[in-house]
Amino acid sequence: MAETCFHASIEGAQHGAKSLAEFLDYAKASGASGAQPSNFMVQEGKGFKSAAEIKRTFGDRGLALDGISGHCPFWVHTTAWTESPTVRPFLPGDVAKKSAKQIEEWSEDYLLRLMDLAAELKVKVLPMFWGAAFGWEVATGYPWGFWAGGDYDLIKEGKERFVKKTAKLRAHAKKLGIFLCHEIHPGTAAMCADDFNLLVEICDGDKCLAVNADPSHCWEGENWETRFLKVASRIYACHVKNYVIRPGVALRKMEPGWQGRAMQFVDIPTGDLNMTRYVELLVHAGYPQRYRQVMGTKTAPLVVEAESAYRDLDATSANGVRYVRDNLCFPLAAGSFEEGMGA
Repeated sequence: MAETCFHASIEGAQHGAKSLAEFLDYAKASGASGAQPSNFMVQEGKGFKSAAEIKRTFGDRGLALDGISGHCPFWVHTTAWTESPTVRPFLPGDVAKKSAKQIEEWSEDYLLRLMDLAAELKVKVLPMFWGAAFGWEVATGYPWGFWAGGDYDLIKEGKERFVKKTAKLRAHAKKLGIFLCHEIHPGTAAMCADDFNLLVEICDGDKCLAVNADPSHCWEGENWETRFLKVASRIYACHVKNYVIRPGVALRKMEPGWQGRAMQFVDIPTGDLNMTRYVELLVHAGYPQRYRQVMGTKTAPLVVEAESAYRDLDATSANGVRYVRDNLCFPLAAGSFEEGMGA
């Protein structure tokens, strides 16, 4: 019997009300073999828990440490310059009151220390996303343009800003052998595959610029197969997540409530996306081989990030973990089915 190259895992950012121990107990009870805690779960006071304590907490439960979700602080770091109030929920109260420059400096220091912790834990994969480095005007996308005029060029300025603001973080990641896995996502520095490849280009092919594949963010023109084939060689992390698009409802409607939005995240089994085809694409793109090589593991995680506007979060995620474990961690074919046909 062929063996699978995957194991079921779970993302911690959505479960931030839980401590690390509580989150891992929940992950274990849900049927996960590994977990990806958020940066907040490994915090302690104004610093971080010790690597020894984190290892012990995982070891006591027999779970693999499948990376650390750093989405929030990375997004804050590359968005603070815009002075957007949306960075404040992810900051300590005293830091949130500081100037944009001070917030950026604080988050850069925080991220450098988070990478040091990851390196001590032998974690080489950091799922994250870069913030609005090109500005909110560009983040609106077509058809609202006017991105260049007689005395400004927002795209050119954004390129220069991204390279400069991320230089120290990228240099530290490379020094530690860490891959910063951007989740291509609306409102971030790279909203589609072409945007991500542009970041790689302006950073001279920087090897630490990697991708966290997540098909649930491909809901505005670019499908998940097109997106991830374009960045295949850079995929070092993944999330398993599903959604539905409600017909006849505007995707960019200013709706604060999830239940009223056109795009809604849903449980893994019943969304619009075929999760089996997605996992097959991850294999085709070389994700499991790449992850196992840099992390030194026998299997690669399929990290569940299931959310729902209607169903209880813990129930949704637990259902997702079981679905991934039972349906998506399948044994891989050793060759073509055609080889066994005929005499």
